[in-house]
Amino acid sequence: MGKDVIVACDFQSKKATLDFLELFTERKPFVKIGMELYYAEGPDIVRELKARGHKIFLDLKLHDIPNTVKKAMAVLSKLDVDITNLHAAGTSAMMKAAIEGLTREDGTRPLLIAVTQLTSTDQEAMERDLLIKEPIGEVVMHYAKTAKNAGLDGVVCSPLEAGIVKEACGKAFLTVTPGVRFADGDTGDQKRVMTPAEAKKIGSDYIVVGRPITAASDPVAAYERCIREFVD
Repeated sequence: MGKDVIVACDFQSKKATLDFLELFTERKPFVKIGMELYYAEGPDIVRELKARGHKIFLDLKLHDIPNTVKKAMAVLSKLDVDITNLHAAGTSAMMKAAIEGLTREDGTRPLLIAVTQLTSTDQEAMERDLLIKEPIGEVVMHYAKTAKNAGLDGVVCSPLEAGIVKEACGKAFLTVTPGVRFADGDTGDQKRVMTPAEAKKIGSDYIVVGRPITAASDPVAAYERCIREFVD
């Protein structure tokens, strides 16, 4: 898979999701299914979108003891998603267990990536709430290296950190970056953001875009703008 725009389908129901995706007649977007939609509709929404030809990033951010995550990943491996994830803060042992669970009997598995720090977290919040005093860039890089050493395929990080992750972990290590907004758009609750063009320049492999597309007056036009700025 090459560079792509992943549309965050953060809807509350299957109907709202399908109504939105039916707007796209020229190409089927790569979609993210997060907690809101998955908890509302369960695994059937994944099966439905796969059957309709969409690539899927299942964004559930698992974080638990290694054995629990291993068993959960074994269940998710049957859904045939393209990418799934967990929290790097869960430790190397948890990430290694996740890969074991996610790997099918034939040796195949979805791509597995780790969340470093959420793009809603800034330096102040990290120090105040998490008691992590190191610069956020160093924290992200450390988590990325830990994920790579555990055998993961990449990380979720801010586009601001995609460049240092590539430097630390190599060009083949994937960077999936939320926190992408148009230059003329609202940043919402995101703290560390870039435009699609800036994310492309700095080396992001995938950008995850939600409200700038899903809440746009013309979602298809907004999506195509992202494609032009990031992929083309």
